[in-house]
Parts: sequence; structure tokens; C-alpha cells
Amino acid sequence: QVQLVESGGGLVQAGGSLRLSCAASGSIFSVNFMGWYRQVPGKQFELVAGITSGGNTNYADSVEGRFTISRDGAKNTVFLQMNSLKPEDTAVYYCKIASTSSAYWGQGTQVTVSS
Repeated sequence: QVQLVESGGGLVQAGGSLRLSCAASGSIFSVNFMGWYRQVPGKQFELVAGITSGGNTNYADSVEGRFTISRDGAKNTVFLQMNSLKPEDTAVYYCKIASTSSAYWGQGTQVTVSS
């Protein structure tokens, strides 16, 4: 069974940067979407950034211009470069890789931004 393994979370000061990675443990065919979501306790689960198989990207307004999503399609790996981090970016971040038949989720990685 395919699993997504996330890495790169941690503690950083405001204004700093982190790079999240998410790699699939096996092959996923016909991938059409990769994305990063986040969960803040008491707040709605939200899409932070997404990228389609065609390379189109979209971002939450709150991260536009600061975060960049990228992918290595051959390796079923997706990245999230997070710059100019703010305390309100503190959350558990989850990756998702979706194909035409299935969707897979990472286990979540904590990102904490101190002021």
C-alpha cells in the first residue's frame, strides 16, 4: 500500500524559511493533483497550495507570494518552500497526492513559527 512520507517541519522564527517534502513510498499512476493543506486547532482545514499534472498552481491568499509548491512527477514527490513565515502559519501541514482513482495523504508534519 502506498504511503506518503513527509519531512521538513519544525520550529522557526518569524521571517524564516522551511521546506516541506512529501514522497510516495510506491508508484502512483495517473497523478492529476498534488497539494499541501494545513490544520490549525479550532480553524477550518484549508488548502495551502496545489499543483496539477499540467503544472498549474494555486495558493491560499494568505500564503501567495511567500510559499511555492513544486513537484517531481517522476518520483511522485511534492515540495512546499515556505519563506517569510509568520506565527499564523503555525499548523500541522498535510500533503495529498491524488490520481484518477485514489487519493493519498501524508501523516502530517508540525510547523511552528515563533514571534
